[in-house]
Amino acid sequence: MELAHSLLLNEEALAQITEAKRPVFIFEWLRFLDKVLVAANKVDVKEKQKKLVEQLTGLISSAPGPPTRKLLAKNLATLYSIGDTFTVFQTLDKCNDIIKSKDDTPTYLPTKLAAVACVGSFYEKMGRMLGSSFPDTITNMLKALKTAESQGRSEILLSLQKVLNGLGGAAASCHRDIYKNARSLLTDRSMAVRCAVAKCLLELQNEAVFMWTTELENVATLCFKALEGSNYGVRVAVSKLLGTVMATALMPKQAAVMRQNVKRATLDEVLELMATGFLRGGSGFLKSGGEMLKGGGSVSREVRVGVTQAYVVFVTTLGGQWLERTFATFLSHVLDLVSHPRATQTHVEAVYSRRCVSFMLRSTLGGLLGEKAQIAAGKDICQAISKQMRAVEAVVNDTSGENKAGAADVSASQHVMVCALKELGSLVQSLSATSSPLIQEPSIGLLETVSSVLLHPSMAARLAAAWCLRCVAVALPYQLTPLLERCAERINNLKSSPEAVSGYSFAMAALLGGVHQCPLGIPHSKGKVCTSEDLLRTAAQNSRLSLQRTQAGWLLLGALMSLGPSLVRYHLPKMLLLWRNVFPRSQKEMEAEKARGDSFTWQVTLEGRAGALCAMRSFVAHCPELLTEDVIRRLMTPIECAMTMIVPSVIKVHGTHLKASAAMVRLRLYDILALLPPKTYEGSFNALLRELVAEFTLTDNSANTTTSLLRSLCHYDDSVLMGSWLQETDHKSIEDQLQPNSASGSGALEHDPSSIYLRVPMGEAMPGPLPLGVSVIDASVALFGVVFPHVSFKHRLQMLDHFAECIKQAKGVRQQAVQLNIFTAVLSALKGLAENKSTLGPEEVRKSALALVMGALDNPNPILRCAAGEALGRMAQVVAEATFIARMAQYSFDKLRSARDVVSRTGHSLALGCLHRYVGGIGSGQHLKTSVSILLALAQDGTSHEVQTWALHSLALIVDSSGPMYRGYVEPTLSLVLTLLLTVPPSHTEVHQCLGRCLGALITTVGPELQGNGATISTIRSSCLVGCAIMQGHSDSLVQAAAISCLQQLHMFAPRHVNLSSLVPCLCVHLCSSHLLLRRAAVACLRQLAQREAAEVCEYAMSLARNKDSKDSTTVNLNITETGLEGVLFGMLDRETDRKLCHDIHDTLGHMLSSLAVDKLSHWLKLCKDVLAATTGHKDDSEKQDEIDDDIMFTALGEDNNAKPSVAPRWVTRVFAADCLCRIILLCENADKTHFDLAGARDLLVLHLSDLIRMAFMAATDNSNQLRMAGLQALEDIIKKFASVPEPEFPGHVILEQYQANVGAALRPAFSPDTPSDITAKACQVCSTWIGSGVVSDLNDLRRVHNLLVSSLDKVQAGKGSSSQLYSESATTMEKLAVLKAWAEVRWFEYVCKSTSDILPPDSLIMLVQPELPSLSRLWLAVLRDYALLTLPAEFSSQLPPDGGAFYTPETIDTARLHYRGSWAPVLHAVALWLSSTSFGAGEGEEEAPAVPPQASGAPVYPQGNSGPTQSLEDLIKDRMHLMLGVSIEFLCFPRPEEPIEHVMSCLQALCTLLDSPCARTHISEDQLLGVELLNVLHRLLLTRDPPGVQLQVTAVVQETIRAAQDHLTEQRDTQGKEDGGEKDGLSLQGEGGETGELLPGKSLVFAAMELLVFILVRHLPQLNTSHLPLRPQPRLPEESTRLVAHTVSILAELPSLCSPAGNTQTNKPDHTDSEYTTAIKAPGNSIPLPVSAALQGIKTIITSPLGRAEKIPAQWTGLIRSSLASVLEYSQPGNIHTSRPNMDEVSMLTAMTLFLLSASSEVIGVTVLQQGCMERYRNALISPDPWVQARCYQLLLSVFQHPSRALSTPYIHALAPLMVEKLKGVERSRPGTVTELQAVQEGIRVLENLVGMAEEQNRVQLLALLVPTLVSYLLDDKAFSSAPPASKGLHEFALQNLMRIGPLYPAAFKTVIGAAPELKTRLESAVRANQASSKAKAAALLAQPTVQAAPTIKLKTSFF
Repeated sequence: MELAHSLLLNEEALAQITEAKRPVFIFEWLRFLDKVLVAANKVDVKEKQKKLVEQLTGLISSAPGPPTRKLLAKNLATLYSIGDTFTVFQTLDKCNDIIKSKDDTPTYLPTKLAAVACVGSFYEKMGRMLGSSFPDTITNMLKALKTAESQGRSEILLSLQKVLNGLGGAAASCHRDIYKNARSLLTDRSMAVRCAVAKCLLELQNEAVFMWTTELENVATLCFKALEGSNYGVRVAVSKLLGTVMATALMPKQAAVMRQNVKRATLDEVLELMATGFLRGGSGFLKSGGEMLKGGGSVSREVRVGVTQAYVVFVTTLGGQWLERTFATFLSHVLDLVSHPRATQTHVEAVYSRRCVSFMLRSTLGGLLGEKAQIAAGKDICQAISKQMRAVEAVVNDTSGENKAGAADVSASQHVMVCALKELGSLVQSLSATSSPLIQEPSIGLLETVSSVLLHPSMAARLAAAWCLRCVAVALPYQLTPLLERCAERINNLKSSPEAVSGYSFAMAALLGGVHQCPLGIPHSKGKVCTSEDLLRTAAQNSRLSLQRTQAGWLLLGALMSLGPSLVRYHLPKMLLLWRNVFPRSQKEMEAEKARGDSFTWQVTLEGRAGALCAMRSFVAHCPELLTEDVIRRLMTPIECAMTMIVPSVIKVHGTHLKASAAMVRLRLYDILALLPPKTYEGSFNALLRELVAEFTLTDNSANTTTSLLRSLCHYDDSVLMGSWLQETDHKSIEDQLQPNSASGSGALEHDPSSIYLRVPMGEAMPGPLPLGVSVIDASVALFGVVFPHVSFKHRLQMLDHFAECIKQAKGVRQQAVQLNIFTAVLSALKGLAENKSTLGPEEVRKSALALVMGALDNPNPILRCAAGEALGRMAQVVAEATFIARMAQYSFDKLRSARDVVSRTGHSLALGCLHRYVGGIGSGQHLKTSVSILLALAQDGTSHEVQTWALHSLALIVDSSGPMYRGYVEPTLSLVLTLLLTVPPSHTEVHQCLGRCLGALITTVGPELQGNGATISTIRSSCLVGCAIMQGHSDSLVQAAAISCLQQLHMFAPRHVNLSSLVPCLCVHLCSSHLLLRRAAVACLRQLAQREAAEVCEYAMSLARNKDSKDSTTVNLNITETGLEGVLFGMLDRETDRKLCHDIHDTLGHMLSSLAVDKLSHWLKLCKDVLAATTGHKDDSEKQDEIDDDIMFTALGEDNNAKPSVAPRWVTRVFAADCLCRIILLCENADKTHFDLAGARDLLVLHLSDLIRMAFMAATDNSNQLRMAGLQALEDIIKKFASVPEPEFPGHVILEQYQANVGAALRPAFSPDTPSDITAKACQVCSTWIGSGVVSDLNDLRRVHNLLVSSLDKVQAGKGSSSQLYSESATTMEKLAVLKAWAEVRWFEYVCKSTSDILPPDSLIMLVQPELPSLSRLWLAVLRDYALLTLPAEFSSQLPPDGGAFYTPETIDTARLHYRGSWAPVLHAVALWLSSTSFGAGEGEEEAPAVPPQASGAPVYPQGNSGPTQSLEDLIKDRMHLMLGVSIEFLCFPRPEEPIEHVMSCLQALCTLLDSPCARTHISEDQLLGVELLNVLHRLLLTRDPPGVQLQVTAVVQETIRAAQDHLTEQRDTQGKEDGGEKDGLSLQGEGGETGELLPGKSLVFAAMELLVFILVRHLPQLNTSHLPLRPQPRLPEESTRLVAHTVSILAELPSLCSPAGNTQTNKPDHTDSEYTTAIKAPGNSIPLPVSAALQGIKTIITSPLGRAEKIPAQWTGLIRSSLASVLEYSQPGNIHTSRPNMDEVSMLTAMTLFLLSASSEVIGVTVLQQGCMERYRNALISPDPWVQARCYQLLLSVFQHPSRALSTPYIHALAPLMVEKLKGVERSRPGTVTELQAVQEGIRVLENLVGMAEEQNRVQLLALLVPTLVSYLLDDKAFSSAPPASKGLHEFALQNLMRIGPLYPAAFKTVIGAAPELKTRLESAVRANQASSKAKAAALLAQPTVQAAPTIKLKTSFF
């Protein structure tokens, strides 16, 4: 392939490759040329032009395939437009000659077509440059057109289109000729030709004025005819032509109008013309006359659907503003269409026409108008409805009967009503909360208008009105409850009107069905059964109403069931009774009733039973939780009765009008049985199956009704064979009408009223149940599939044989229908078997099934062949035996080898594919080779494209299912695919689609190998790329979509080889495609690319926008502006309705955002801001425009398309933008904290703060509730992230302060009374965040926000059931809890402020909460009580209060749990603060009882309320304590993983606060097990939750618990001490461990605490764990860990005080000491001062503990202390390899040792071994190289030397003083160089001075004789002093000062020493003189200067002594 990449065709290379590969080589060269010509140097091109032209023209006559000729033509034209144009006419003549040629053989055809393509390209590219040659060319082509076959015809027409495009107005002379020749081909039998004509005429109408003036009617008629018998492609092309011509006729293009003075058509004329097509089809005006009189033939459906699409094109071309101005006219026109008798000749036709009109309205109104304009359109629709309704009322009330025609009007009006109401409902629902102006404005009276239709005589209209009300309620949930109330009230008032009973019950059912879409629900009381029961009860009273009342009653019960188990649970017994009473109790009663009654009573009975079964089905579907064994048993009684109810005899007696009611009963029965487990009705299988089989084999049914389920049971991928991919287009809702099965696409509410309350199926706007006849068959087929797996083999065989018999009996059309139904049932059964993992049965069953299936593989109907193939595959799956599979495969092989007819070849090739699909590669591996070879051969059968399609489709299935096993066949398959892509005519799109599927499957098979560089892989890869390129150039969008998904696969496996620079622009162009599947494919591909390479994708998209201006017409109307691809995607969100597509767009934008937002911050924020700031509608220009008359307005079409304002972003897009905003904030935070710091001045988030606030504000104050939620969320995020950002210009202030007005204003609307609860709840959250953020400190400023919270608190205190409720109780619960939670958070924040600042300013935050505390505290306690009850396990549910808690009702208990779960933690904390600050509310114990507002029942809320006032304070404290600890421990035992860590922290902080208060302390210490339990739970928490914050908080709780125990013990000891009157003994025996000293795990607090604390230590210092081998030196601990370790150690030290002396030694037994006190020492071994100090403090606490002095156990104690000291010595021994740690802190070790020496008595430590060890350590330290260690050692020795007990200090002085003096003497030789060394010397001198001071008078002289010479030796003489380094000078000054201080202290001794050594004296004197000589100031400074202190850490440690 690389050889093909050269400017000239490499002919040697071409000659060397095989014949088969040449076309690919040539195509690859042309592809290269196409890219390179544009970019190449013109000079190079001109040099080689001659040769190039030769090579290219040579290719024309080499019979190139379709893609090759397209590229060839393009390249030739480009070459001439870049290079010289000398020879262009020669080439043109050559082409014309080829076209003229008389050679008609198929082999010459490709050459002709190539010539035609070249001509088209020349004119398109060069246009008028080719000047006068065009008339000959056109004549020549038109002549050829007459004789050409279909492929030639379409190619010539497409070429003509290009010629016209290139020449523009210049070709006017030929326009008429082209028009005349082309128009007759609009009805060509080849669909491809029709499409080509439509495209050609579309191009022509741009310039040919006559087409939309004089010829307008003819063009219209032609189009209508073209639509007859058309396929989807033709409908799209023709409707585009028709719509555009009509739009141009109405508003001509400026240029054309200027040239010729033309008469313009009026709007009425144009609409009239279109209406003709809709109502009369292509028959024209004249011919229809006679038929019209006879009321004959209806319009063909294809025409109606095509015209519908043309209407949409027409309006879209004219644009949104035009529609806005003329909407009323347009609306009345389309509604007239549907009221026309010709549109509604039969019921199904009427439904089809309604669907078409709804489609027109939805596509134009929904897509083209902005939100404001949509509201205006809504007004127009309301007016249209009320006008219709007035007319209907006039007829209905006209008793005189004069208005004969009226009745027809009424029946026609129902269809108008349905369309108008459906559109109104869709409009309101899509506007959601933004539609409130439409509902609220009294002048429109939308609700009144819609409700009036509920009394319409026609059921369809009443149902549509009910549906519309449901849409209103879903869009504006606050309307739901009032609407329900109003309907219930009207039903009661208008009981006697059948329409009212029916209409209002529909409305109520619809509203109840909508509840599940309203998260806030409805009040529980609204779900009562009374209305429906009442209706059922009174049904029998009045025969005129009994039918309606029965239907209405059951409909309402069914709707109530949809509210779900929490409500239905209460009514279930009553319901079961009602159900039982509808059906006869026994066989006898049933027989008896058959004899009774007339046809009317039977109708009522049947309707009642159908209704009851329907309500049951609703119950089973919506309340699966309530379906216990018992309930199912009780349901089965009526159901079994329904199964045995023999209806046919009744129909015989009472007439056939009962058929419908009887069918309805069967439908309901099948529906409910399909939902119940088949085991429950096993006994009735025989009777049931007889019914089912009779149903779908049409035994009693004379109509040939077919089921609609076949398509859904066949595999989705097979749609290319069945044509059902139409369901995936934008026109799905109308194209459904044209599908082949019965009544397809004629869904309407009136077919099954119960669908009004059921869930709407995915992707549907409105439920559309099919007509009853079809629904019953569907239900029977579905149920057959459920039951079949449970039937015995004998019965299976009987049924299968019966099926074969039925098919044989039927003839013609009926046979097809029966066969379709049977196949659907068999597929359904096989699917059921596969799902149940059961088998088909023994040999005879298989035989029978196989015979049935094989018979259909040769059926002429493709849908049946598909079904048969699918069934064969499913059978293989269910039988799963190799021999059976082999037999089936062999049968198909033989068939395919012999058969020559298309039908059996297609059927059996699909059979092979399906076998592989369902058995998988391994099961069918042995047939792979044969299958592949046969299918490859079939795929090359050029004579039948159908065979090719089916063979390729099966091949794709085999490649897919075989996986890696197919690897060996990849190359031959790939080369076949390429060959076919290059040769199959483009009009056979199905073949190309299947080729695309094959290519995609092959790419997946090769998979990641595609990255490789081997020769074979490179060839495979380049073949795949060539294949994709060919498909990308195809004209069919499905083929292009396949190309995109293949490239997407390639990009996944070999990203480097997919060229994004060409792919991305191509995808961007497809984003504007009119084909849904292509847009989907493009977005899905972009989503994948954006995941990896978002930046490149955006860059390439922008480059497309930049090139747009250059003259290259290939870029279609691309709207990429400076906002780039992101902007386009945001725009698409406004237009697209397809769920999958929108989801992918969201993902794509999400990926782009994550990778680009941080770097391109301003760009993304501007994008979001533009979307959010978009006000709906246009500015004030719309008023001005209304004044301009239509005639003056030559609004040019087409030219100003780009200037046309697109629709302002809709609310859904704005919500998404607000979410993006939150994501951007989060991304910036994760990326770089400087985004929140104004000091840096890059493109940082903080610079855009005002925009962020503005966006959040806009969103939070919008009409749309979802947007308000998103806005408040964004606001909360902003406050949290920016709360602490300082304002650089005003120090001491934060940047958010300037925005407090905005925050207040954004929050205020959320607290208005009519705001939904969820928004208020969110706003409370924001309020507490704002108050708690500390941004505003001034109380008056905070008042704004604070008052909002106060107002909502009043609402909470109002209690239950006080105000009129709009939403469910759980919504109220949510709101109240949110308010209380917000207050709790504010209280916590206030507490934090109080604890951080010592003095409170008078107007501080405390003023905010204080006044509300009394009521708040009661409410908070109530919340905790509720929460405690709600967290009880299910088995205690009987203990819950029957009428709910303070804030929840029993019915909403499940949803309430969730709300409590979110808010209990802050409340717990707040209550703890309150309890500890008021010592458990001691002050208000008296008035406690009626705390929370009493409920309706009057009983107080508290469970113990009845004992109210008499309850003692003791009990009150106990209760509250139990509540608090219970809630906390319950939660901490097992915090769910999804619980936020804040809750855990909150709970721990609450415990801490609680244990601060004395009451709580006594409580927890009196009940020791409570403390143990708490500690055990905390230990468990530590095991599961890691964050250091949590661990630190846990240690705080432990400390409080231990302190509580200590206080308690002290108190006990005090009291006991008093009692024992000073008996020393008893005192010390209290505490844990008693006499024996045993600490029991589980009982002992100390044990629990030690377990937990040691766990923390080991977690942070693993080297403590003695069971492990010594670890490597640990790194330094992080800061948090050090705090934690320090805290832990200090608590450990407090534990012994809780033990009795015996227990104490137990605590500190050597093993514990090892884990505790050496812990304490080892910790310092590699840690930093905080834990060290804690450890040392701990040692001191323990050793000095009074327990050590208790008489009974000194021996143990002494042993313990000694062993501890020994282990310290052991640990710090320098030679000890085991612990020689490089970073061991010697100082800490020395300090620890010193502590032992100082704190313990000399008897304990005076053991020789230990003394020796200690001295050894000190010696080592003194000679340590580290001056810091020396200094510290001197300090510690000083403390030892000064020990009051001389016995202890003397040995040390004797041992160590000489060494010290030695050391200090040596300093003279090496003077200190650093401050630390100087410090060491100073510390040493201090020790000596102290020794001098300690010595007795007589020894002092000797000591001074050591000290003074040393000091004098430190002095320097003048010369040396001036040049000495600073440390040395320091030493000099220090020595001098000391000498001058010592002299006066010991004058006698000093004199003696100085006198003894004269040289000392001289040195000293000279130094003193020098000192005095320096200036006085300096002297003063020197005297004032204190002695140099040791570093601060020393201060820390010195505090221990």
